[in-house]
Amino acid sequence: MSLPRSSSIALLILLTTILGFARAENNNVWSASWISPAPEIATQPNSWLVFRGTWSIDSQPAAAPTRIAVDSKYWLWVNGQLVIREGGLKRGPRPQATYYDEVDLAPYLTRGENTLAVLVWFWGRHGFSHVDSGRAGLVLETQLPDGRILGTDTSWRIAPHPAFGSTGEPHPNYRLSEANVHFDARKDLPAWPTAGFDDSAWPSAIVVGPPPAAPWHDLVARPIPQWRDYGVLAFPEFATRAPTRDANGIVRARLPYNAHVHPIFTIAAPAGLTVDIRTDHYRGGGPPNVRTEYVTRAGVQTFECPAWMNGHTVEFRFPPEVTILDLAYRETGYDTDFVGSFACDDPLLNQLWQESIRTLYVTLRDNYMDCPDRERAQWWGDVVIELGQTFYALDRRSDAITRKAIRELIHWQREDGTLYSPVPAGNWDKELPTQMLASIGHYGFWTYIHDSGDLALAAEVMPAIERYLTLWQIGEDGLVEPRAGGWTWGDWGEEKDLGLLYQGWYALALIGQRDLYHLLDRPEAAAQVDQQLIALRTAFHFNCWDGTAYRSPDHTGAPDDRGNGLAVVATLAPSSTYSKIRDVLRERRQSSPYMEKYVLEALIRMGFVDDALARMKSRYAAMLADDYTTLYEGWGIGAEGFGGGTINHAWSGGPLTLLSRYIAGVAPLAPGFARFEVAPRLGPLNSAAVVVPSAAGRITAATQRDGDDLVIDVVVPPGTEAEIPRPAHLPNVQVNATAPQTAPERIVLSAGEWSLRFSPSLH
Repeated sequence: MSLPRSSSIALLILLTTILGFARAENNNVWSASWISPAPEIATQPNSWLVFRGTWSIDSQPAAAPTRIAVDSKYWLWVNGQLVIREGGLKRGPRPQATYYDEVDLAPYLTRGENTLAVLVWFWGRHGFSHVDSGRAGLVLETQLPDGRILGTDTSWRIAPHPAFGSTGEPHPNYRLSEANVHFDARKDLPAWPTAGFDDSAWPSAIVVGPPPAAPWHDLVARPIPQWRDYGVLAFPEFATRAPTRDANGIVRARLPYNAHVHPIFTIAAPAGLTVDIRTDHYRGGGPPNVRTEYVTRAGVQTFECPAWMNGHTVEFRFPPEVTILDLAYRETGYDTDFVGSFACDDPLLNQLWQESIRTLYVTLRDNYMDCPDRERAQWWGDVVIELGQTFYALDRRSDAITRKAIRELIHWQREDGTLYSPVPAGNWDKELPTQMLASIGHYGFWTYIHDSGDLALAAEVMPAIERYLTLWQIGEDGLVEPRAGGWTWGDWGEEKDLGLLYQGWYALALIGQRDLYHLLDRPEAAAQVDQQLIALRTAFHFNCWDGTAYRSPDHTGAPDDRGNGLAVVATLAPSSTYSKIRDVLRERRQSSPYMEKYVLEALIRMGFVDDALARMKSRYAAMLADDYTTLYEGWGIGAEGFGGGTINHAWSGGPLTLLSRYIAGVAPLAPGFARFEVAPRLGPLNSAAVVVPSAAGRITAATQRDGDDLVIDVVVPPGTEAEIPRPAHLPNVQVNATAPQTAPERIVLSAGEWSLRFSPSLH
């Protein structure tokens, strides 16, 4: 018996979801116990603790799968060799739960006695995307091939690391769970991870109990890879000159781009001097973020900051008695490759694409971030724009952080159905209604599930979508009634028409829900949502169209470019309104970079590509003219920006998606790009080329004007199909240099390399 394709997909989704849940359930039984120091030590915020244990084994194992969990971060050595650098994830896959890591220790274990050493950094405070458990602890267990399980128990010893402490003020602002790092090298324990170190004076570990012991509760497997370590790197400028200090003793070391870095120095110094390390982004967005201070011991010494910071320039402040021998840094980041690319004949657009991908990458780590300095918080307005970029910029390992973000959002849903972010929610509990509609809608859950082909997630998220949408009510006028939520925010900037934004985001939420119902083979449910959309479109046009623009009944100001742009991409505006909306979007410029993505997309989708690219270049001109490699939160920096004015804000990279998906023209028509379209919209450009790192394989498409002809070269990955719409003014085509012929409305290409030349006449 064969099933219809839609039924087969739905069955596959169901089976995959069930198997995934079963796998997670079976993998969550632990033999080892949580261990912790005495309560007065374990509850101390910003504490650094050293854990040591020894295991004796008969032979080196072929495999030694190991699971490790802490609150908050850890460094793991086996027999003196560093295995994991900054392990662990910010806490809170769901309320009270904790993430654990998995690693194979077999390459590091030897026959006989083995020493395991773990440095644990316990933050001890909530943040915008971290939940403090209230107690430092470690659980670690290793499965050996003979069936034995070795793990943390009372034989382990624990002590505070004496060199670490707390700095004075200023401390990082309340949004960050991380603390400043203070390290006094005079008190260091340089050999403590090695086998020969004597830990006999350390107290024995206190056993709290096996998972899910409180206060760490349920453990959830880390869903994203360990960080990529780019190694120790030299500052480019010091290849030709020695570091020099200014009058304040500061050496400013320029990085090649904005990155997550661990600054390193080698110096000669007397004991007791303080070195300050921070970046030019220390007050990125206004309030302070993180810095490190180091107190010297006597002699030559090397120090690497254990906690990452970000910026374009590292600022080392050395006392005059210090002799600088070397400066360097280690870059770390999310483990993914920059596989996608875009290039056209306009250098400014190429630069904008590159700065967008650099902004995207610096806002990925434990979670999606709005910015890596002021907040490091998983705001879903940013996530929606970020996840769309990944399909055109990064390899598919990036799907894991999107899946993690989606699961965290739905697992933090309140009993009353409310969704809110940032989550994991340590010290935040407010719903931003329009951002929550964006998250569950077309550009959020739907885009990830469809474009990645991660179809099993559809069944997992649908109950959360349904529960949240029941909170929204339709008024007597047929429009959705705005919900205040915890923070009634639609965008930075002036003259927001919030009424329009509510209608647009609600429509996009319905579109996402409807299309997910189709993936789940629930046509009746999809049809019901479609009827809601039809009714909303009718009410929207009747109540909000004034003949020249859309404006909500209560809006008395000028037409809002955000709301009118959103009306187009949410399919609320009929094509008969496009010429008037075009006038609004050409004249009005109130949106922040967050909503600008949707305004630009509206112009493109209405067919006004020249206007879209002109506006894009104009609005981003100041960002492209500076020396920074990332994009701002607002249209200026600091007081000239919005919300504090960070210069590396995730939501500003929307042009990356627009240039790849619309201008170069590669867009998925089936889940995972199994079928895709190549429909370039060059506008004023003469060429555009793109590489798309899809789940189905690498897609390349290059479009070039050649006189009156248009040449499109496409590489179609195995197992996929490409559809090329015929350009309206070019009715004839040559395929791979064969004889020209009249082109069909859409040309379907199977796997392989193809060159199509569209012409106005047969020749």
